[in-house]
Amino acid sequence: MDHRTEIREFLTSRRAKISPRQAGLPSYGTRRVPGLRRSEVAQLAGVSVEYYSRLERGDLAGVSDSVLDALARALRLNDEERTHLEDLARTAGSGPRRRRRSTPQQVRPTVQRMLDAMTDAPAFVMNGRGDILATNALGRALYAPMFDAARSATPNHSRFIFLDRRSHLFWGDWERAADDTVALLHAQAGRDPYDKDLTDLIGELSTRSDDFRVRWARHDVRQHHIGAKPFHHPVVGDLDLTYESMDLSADDLTLVVYGTEPGSDSEDKLRLLASWATTLHQYDHCRPMPNEQPPTASGTTNKPGDVS
Repeated sequence: MDHRTEIREFLTSRRAKISPRQAGLPSYGTRRVPGLRRSEVAQLAGVSVEYYSRLERGDLAGVSDSVLDALARALRLNDEERTHLEDLARTAGSGPRRRRRSTPQQVRPTVQRMLDAMTDAPAFVMNGRGDILATNALGRALYAPMFDAARSATPNHSRFIFLDRRSHLFWGDWERAADDTVALLHAQAGRDPYDKDLTDLIGELSTRSDDFRVRWARHDVRQHHIGAKPFHHPVVGDLDLTYESMDLSADDLTLVVYGTEPGSDSEDKLRLLASWATTLHQYDHCRPMPNEQPPTASGTTNKPGDVS
């Protein structure tokens, strides 16, 4: 994950999405590649072709805010893409050039107590790489397949989605979950391109997953603060959950809390999931102990030999 390459490919991927007609420019002849030419982007941004070519080669060091504004308008960047461009420019001009290992991140006891106080809503804390660093009991129960896949390692959204087939069953919309996860990683790479743990993760996924490689090449970026996600949980079945994510700015971490629509089927199933979680004697893998069966929809526990 070279920083100059990231800049170049982000800018070229954005201009490839815009036709001359969309930009209000005349189009002559056959184009070898889709989208705008460098000269057309330069024209729209009000800079010379030579200067824009320098930027697209990956040299954003020292670029002024006014030029970034002009580029964002010319390339029709949305707010998240504009933030990503600013991050790329900021990290191009300063910071270490040697990849560095991240310091181990720990969740403060006060944050863990806050998580534990949320007994009716799944909640967890993650870092920019998608590692789940802490959960409450219901959050761990919800993400049981991910914890089971990780075993002794720290659960990671990207590794589970792209390297574990069970993720296709767990996520109600796997394609969207995969797209969103890669877009979040791209945004994090713009903020901290010298994080060796992040670089190693991207390299691992690029080597082992065609699905990841295709999505990474799109250079989409996204942040998700509110929304809805469908799940298919192995214990309670289909769940439609809303979520809110909040930055823990003091720790550079993110808190995610799930909820349901009042009176919905998913609300009943979330209560059932909470009931199942309380029956577990340990949370190492967050799954029923040997000879222990998950509760049925009525809230009772099946015994061996029972037919549900």
